[in-house]
Amino acid sequence: MNKPVPAFDNCSSCPIRHRAVCARCDEDELEQLNQIKFYKTYPAGKTIAMRGDALDVVASVVAGTATLERAIEDGRTQLVGLLLPSDFIGRPGRDTLQYDVTAVTEVTLCSFYRKPFETLLKDVPHLQERMLEMALDELDAARDWMLLLGRKTAREKIASFLMLIAKRTVNPDGRVMGDTSRLELPISREAMANFLGLTIETVSRQFTSLRKDGVIGLDGNRTVLIPDLETLLLESGDDSDGGVLF
Repeated sequence: MNKPVPAFDNCSSCPIRHRAVCARCDEDELEQLNQIKFYKTYPAGKTIAMRGDALDVVASVVAGTATLERAIEDGRTQLVGLLLPSDFIGRPGRDTLQYDVTAVTEVTLCSFYRKPFETLLKDVPHLQERMLEMALDELDAARDWMLLLGRKTAREKIASFLMLIAKRTVNPDGRVMGDTSRLELPISREAMANFLGLTIETVSRQFTSLRKDGVIGLDGNRTVLIPDLETLLLESGDDSDGGVLF
């Protein structure tokens, strides 16, 4: 059952304040958003929205992880994206959703009814600017993912995925949101294999190989220890000129 989450009612203490769609808003603009926002939480495994649903609500992920999936007619599904804290669900100006959205962990959303949000977009320049910036960042990320799927080795794919999670623990202003030396993987190895275009056996072998080479440590199936982020970055097939974390 969806329920309000009062712990996030204060925007000034919101954990995604510096990354979310409201990141550039001043106090007056935040107050306008406050008038139309509401919070919902979904348990792990709960479907948040399905492809073809009417897009009545848009939202920012405040906490937790969700997946974006697309199914084809024979029932096969492809995991096409992860929604992490500060990511935005929905597209202003569109009437329906294009993907299935499912909570992987418990997910808290800062939600807005689409029509009032679209009206506010016209009146709040900082909101427009941030929406455009996030859309362009998403486009760049999609192009990077095309490179990963098309050209990178299995080892590079795993390292790139770990770097993706590590980068999301840092705010744009440089403040660390979490511990980049100890990462909690948001999805299972099976889901990771689907996401990266690998088999689960290959994913497990590459984790073992990276561990034996000292690039990562493992603490159970979901916790990855990273002794040195620069070493992991090099294993991803990128260099420090193209992907500096800080």
